[in-house]
Amino acid sequence: MGESASSELRGMPVILPDGRYLGNVHDTVVDVDLWSCTHIFVMNPPENLVEDRVHIAIPWRWIRAIEDVVLLRWFPPTQIPKNPVNP
Repeated sequence: MGESASSELRGMPVILPDGRYLGNVHDTVVDVDLWSCTHIFVMNPPENLVEDRVHIAIPWRWIRAIEDVVLLRWFPPTQIPKNPVNP
């Protein structure tokens, strides 16, 4: 993706490493101090992947490639809970 604008990501499908569809990029999160994208924001993911289909921020480091779709290199193997418990 290089120096392309993060706004070009909006609407792109996000695909898990196993080929399942997660949703579309709604927006990006940018670190204004470093001027770099830190996360992509996905709305209404499937219930079987994210409890209650809560909107999620995907860390940039989870992204493998961006072409016609955003392909993730990793995603949790179990459903993401709506209210995670911090140990």
